[in-house]
Amino acid sequence: MPAPPLAGRLLAGVLCAATSSAACASHAPFKPIPRPDRVTAAVGTVEEGMASWYGPGYDGNRTSCGDRFDQDALTAAHPTWACGTKVRVTLLSTGRSAVVTVNDLFPGRKGRIVDLSRGAAKAIGLIGPGTGEVRLEIVELPQP
Repeated sequence: MPAPPLAGRLLAGVLCAATSSAACASHAPFKPIPRPDRVTAAVGTVEEGMASWYGPGYDGNRTSCGDRFDQDALTAAHPTWACGTKVRVTLLSTGRSAVVTVNDLFPGRKGRIVDLSRGAAKAIGLIGPGTGEVRLEIVELPQP
């Protein structure tokens, strides 16, 4: 039986290498990237601005803090505040608030100051409108 053409052998080799690499990579322990730009702001620090929410499509993925994202938990992504910071977020249009834990990095684009998990957005009434003006107040600093 003749050997398969060179192109076929090369393709098979590339596919085998890609599959092996992917399999090895999936077993490596997750190590969050250190974020020197993350700051520990003081308890009582307040920010006001636009919020949005996320969840579907991200559930179960790792956050920039190394946690598994749970879209129904009371969590948030912030551009600079340290992982583990507890923040009271109040939707100004409803007056409803919830305390969330910062567990992800948010690039702060489009003028937004925070990105809430679906659970946090539901708790304050942000699901329907999708975005809204909020007040953030740090209520607890991360544990060392």
